[in-house]
Amino acid sequence: MISALLPGLLIQGAQMLVVLLLSPLLTGFVRKVKARLLRRQGPPLLQHYRDLLRLLRKEAVVAENASWLFRATPYMIFAATWVAAALVPTFATGLLFSWSADLIAIIALLGSARFFLALAGMDVGTSFGGIGSSREVMIASLAEPAMIMIVFILALIAGSTQLSTVAAFMQTPAVGLRVSLGMALFALLMVAIAENARIPVDNPATHLELTMVHEAMVLEYSGRHLAVLELAASLKLLLYLSLIACVFVPWGLAPAGAGWATHILGGAAYVGKLFFGGFMLAVFETSIAKMRVFRVPDFLGAGLMLGLLGTLLLFVSRSL
Repeated sequence: MISALLPGLLIQGAQMLVVLLLSPLLTGFVRKVKARLLRRQGPPLLQHYRDLLRLLRKEAVVAENASWLFRATPYMIFAATWVAAALVPTFATGLLFSWSADLIAIIALLGSARFFLALAGMDVGTSFGGIGSSREVMIASLAEPAMIMIVFILALIAGSTQLSTVAAFMQTPAVGLRVSLGMALFALLMVAIAENARIPVDNPATHLELTMVHEAMVLEYSGRHLAVLELAASLKLLLYLSLIACVFVPWGLAPAGAGWATHILGGAAYVGKLFFGGFMLAVFETSIAKMRVFRVPDFLGAGLMLGLLGTLLLFVSRSL
């Protein structure tokens, strides 16, 4: 019994380690490409690993009026984000825990992480934390409905919200060319930009008090707490790129029961898709300016409308 489960456990554990180890490299790659596009040398690719190690060695300074929630939130956010990222099929489908890789479960994990981060931003009582938390909740109030619409589209097309089933269906000729899938892709891209606090919604490299969203909530963190939050943010970026690759570019995924050579090829294809997505993100961020905070609801409202129109198109086409 144990010998039969051992290959599945090894592959599942490999996926968990891959997403954890690649996430800082992906963040460093995006920073490097952005710097080169702006004609700067930029930091080394491995600089983000060094920053995390440096923060882990530093002492965590906590405010006197901070509660236990402030101290526990970084670890809860990291755990929820890591589990969500590990559930998305990266280089193989049909893994040991693929039954739990459901889109609704992943949205719930990300929503719980966002909820605790907003609470932690308000826990100390600083004005910056309160501003960041209120803006984060405002963004979430539009990003989550748009994500639910995307789930509806995929569930109506593939007949399931389970990611391995969706990826397997997307590899078949039965999917065809669908306008609803194009709308879902654009909506997911808009949600991913907003959820990861990227330009034009937010600038992850800024510390201007009046424009911060994510940085305002983590402004009071330091040391190992800040390192865990930074790693969780890198995992979240990798999660959304993995989700886009799994659903809309599923080619190269190793099927269930495949050999080790197929899994290695699947891993190489996943790394290629991941860094291509990071390159396109860097190009997009350097070619567009950050919008005002009051324009963010219009941006996410467009994503929500795309998801809603895609869902309505599917219902109308099935009724004809």
